[in-house]
Amino acid sequence: MCGITGIISKKKIDNIQERINKMISCMAYRGPNNQSSKVLNEKVAFGHARLAIIDLEESSNQPMISNNGEWLIVFNGEIYNYQEIKKELDYEFKTKGDTEVILASIQNKSLDWFLQKANGMYAIALYNLKNKKIYLIRDRFSIKPLFYTLQNDTLIFGSEIKTILNSGLIQPKFNESAIDEYLGNRMVREPFTFFENIYQVCGGEYLEIDKNLNIKIKKYYELPRQNFDVKYNEQELIIETKKKVEEAVKRWTISDVKVGAYLSGGVDSSLTSSIIASTRNNKDDLNTYTIGFENSNEFEYSKIVADKYNIKHKNILISYDDYVKEWERLIKFNDAPLAVPNEIPLAIMSTVLSKDITVVISGEGADELFGGYGKIYRLPFDYENHHEDKTFYEKFVDNYEYVPRVIRDKFLKTSFSYRDYFDKKISEDFSKYCNEENVFRFFQMYHIKGLLKRVDMTTMQASVEARPPFLDHKLIEFVNTKVPYELKLKWVNEEKKNLAKSEYAKNYSEVYDIPKYILKKVSEYYLPNEIIYRKKVGFPVPLIEWLPEISKMVEKYLKNADWLNTKKIDELLEESKKNDRAGQILWMFINIEMFKLNYFNKDWRY
Repeated sequence: MCGITGIISKKKIDNIQERINKMISCMAYRGPNNQSSKVLNEKVAFGHARLAIIDLEESSNQPMISNNGEWLIVFNGEIYNYQEIKKELDYEFKTKGDTEVILASIQNKSLDWFLQKANGMYAIALYNLKNKKIYLIRDRFSIKPLFYTLQNDTLIFGSEIKTILNSGLIQPKFNESAIDEYLGNRMVREPFTFFENIYQVCGGEYLEIDKNLNIKIKKYYELPRQNFDVKYNEQELIIETKKKVEEAVKRWTISDVKVGAYLSGGVDSSLTSSIIASTRNNKDDLNTYTIGFENSNEFEYSKIVADKYNIKHKNILISYDDYVKEWERLIKFNDAPLAVPNEIPLAIMSTVLSKDITVVISGEGADELFGGYGKIYRLPFDYENHHEDKTFYEKFVDNYEYVPRVIRDKFLKTSFSYRDYFDKKISEDFSKYCNEENVFRFFQMYHIKGLLKRVDMTTMQASVEARPPFLDHKLIEFVNTKVPYELKLKWVNEEKKNLAKSEYAKNYSEVYDIPKYILKKVSEYYLPNEIIYRKKVGFPVPLIEWLPEISKMVEKYLKNADWLNTKKIDELLEESKKNDRAGQILWMFINIEMFKLNYFNKDWRY
């Protein structure tokens, strides 16, 4: 895991070596083992910060150039099947790592050939030294970040927005259009960011940029369709799913450094931890971690799994003071308002575990893949059984978005252009598929990316690589195309299904049905029922208990916020408290202004 960055300009850049060095050093925590640059001329430079995971030798440092001298690469991520790809290539390898396999693939075959073969997570910049084309490539599901801007005849890219800002070539502008988008979705969806004219490369796409800096966007991956078969052999599918999950976990634990795992006590992290513990030769080699508050934690459940597999486990206890202390510090790593309150505990946990391990396995993706958010995944069923005056997309938005639109409409003084853009785009997509598929597609195409941004920042700020094996694309393709919908969200029986017709999912989910049914059946091979079948809970952060303190922070941070109707702050406090997400709503408003004060009150140019 690493950080990448670069400058490609049509004009001479003064002090380009100094600039690229500063761009690398500002994210040195992403790659503490080595920071290197390659300045080709006064217009082109690349930088890399390396966290050595596979092939720890210096020969695998980057930037790296292919044997024929045609291609230069800076690469962040891991290609888990690089050994298999390597066997198909005729190339004289100088290293044992995956970076050179990418170069060999491009030299021997083509970029598109490599992208179809590659299994992993990656953000890649490839530069052709002959025709001066550059390619910016992001993995299928946006696990690894990649940002870029094209201003003043200069392309600047990086793993983090701050690398772009530290070029000293641009002055950032606060993107007020992103505020409504963030409050609704807890993130700014691709390709946008909180910075005007700074964009994300979208997952499953790459940019081809010629020597004149003309950009072509090419999509190389499409999300597989859902399976709605009604005839199937349940036991055979359980066995096959078990095999596919085990294979994914095994692939994503390949490493030349020590691997650990999050262990929250929920199904996803408990299953991955159990698979790792069961397949490793030395079970004592696995470290797992759980974090929580004094009166809000899952320590008892993580202990059950740790004891069962004799895992070296650590509980981390934090307080309100610990939480607030880390809050503003992390915004400076995130280059955006924090997405969810549990980012702060995750970052604290990552800092603790970094003393023991370099790679941590995470459970992101299981809910999105197997249908874990029962209350919203059952919306199509509720919509069918209750008279609605709204479209299904409108009903979905009402249930999904975090800060309700009525609050955003009332208190924001900003543009809603991104809302309009995504409403149009996604409602058109919703018209192409059945509602059951629409929910799965939304969570796999949009929702998961906010979680991945969260896990990348919270781990990389501590120089730790996080890996989510449930986002192995081979596993996703199997589950989407082979596992029927009925085995993801399974009714307890026909009687319970009929009872549910007169109720709503918020009351019957996990009572009349079993979300993630097939994954839970797989888990029975590894875990006790008290772990598998307990009710799903989110990562508990006691914001409601802290509401008096948070209300004081509203007054401190928001009284002069120019994007907010400040005359209505008292009304905002009262309106928020009527919502069961009161603490989180106010927390998100505070985050926006904290972020804005950190990034837009200085001149970045030099």
